Amino acid sequence: MRTVNVHEAKTHLSRLLALVLAGEEITIAKSGQPCARLVPLPQAERKRTPGIAKGAVTDAFFEPLPEEELLAWEK
Repeated sequence: MRTVNVHEAKTHLSRLLALVLAGEEITIAKSGQPCARLVPLPQAERKRTPGIAKGAVTDAFFEPLPEEELLAWEK
C-alpha cells in the first residue's frame, strides 16, 4: 500500500485513481498522519435473468392508444 501526502494526492489524483483501478490501495496522509484511503469499489455482480418479464406484456400493449393519450404526448 502506497502512502502519499495531501499535496501529492491533489497534484496527481488522476494517476492515483489509475493505480486504484488497477487494484492498489492508496493512503492519504496529512502532516504525516494517515487520514484517508483510496480503494477500488467492489464490483456488483448482476446476473441477467432471461425471461424475467415473461407474461408482463399482454396483447393490450399493442392496441392503438386512445386519442386523449396521443394528444397528451404531442404537448
